[in-house]
Amino acid sequence: MANPRVEAVSIVDAVARDLRERLFAAEFPGGTGFTEAEVSGTYGVARPTAKAAIEKIVGEGLLVRGAHRTARVPELGPEDVRDVYHTRAVLESEVLRRLAAGRIVPEDARAANAEIGRIMNSVPALGIVEPDMRFHASLIAALGSPRTSKMYGSLVREVKMCMAQVQGRGLLEPELICAEHDRILELLAAGDGEGAAGLLNDHLSRARERLVAALGGEAGPEAAAAPGVELGAGPYPAPTPPPR
Repeated sequence: MANPRVEAVSIVDAVARDLRERLFAAEFPGGTGFTEAEVSGTYGVARPTAKAAIEKIVGEGLLVRGAHRTARVPELGPEDVRDVYHTRAVLESEVLRRLAAGRIVPEDARAANAEIGRIMNSVPALGIVEPDMRFHASLIAALGSPRTSKMYGSLVREVKMCMAQVQGRGLLEPELICAEHDRILELLAAGDGEGAAGLLNDHLSRARERLVAALGGEAGPEAAAAPGVELGAGPYPAPTPPPR
């Protein structure tokens, strides 16, 4: 009988992983602090272990810490969310136009979206945050511009926090995300940069305005925008209306 595969995880990694999942699930409101003593008591680990786990999460950008201050959950309000998504749209749309001009379809983006398709019905919605992030980051990387990648990298923490809240709150259907990603790649292969940029704008705007509403803001009409791909006739169900 074949030996089952097991994953050896350090205590630090185990604590960090649980904290990460709870942050992605929006379990802690913005501004919540994490001290070594609290994490140590919650998980029953030594304070140096708690400190290392906190620093790991800070290093990933999911917690922020000023000099000699407690690590805290970043605070994002409705206008912060709009600014993050608008900035993403500016960068990603232009990248798509340039990729389409060369009919460049990044294999890493294909692989990331294929992973979303494989796992979306077998894992919690939060499970698609990482491959979703990789899909978009792969498009940026394919441009081959270190400075553009650096600019996008400065947004990654806030982008991931927004994605995690969208999925943690069930605001956007994984099937729709996967289908629109597929269509964006098809448009790149066809050399249709404006079509790809337009679909990306719909894709991001829908998530943006639904999250704005979930955070107490007033959603714009983009929250209920018609899907940029046809759903319901094939393997993808029609999307549900945005929450009110």
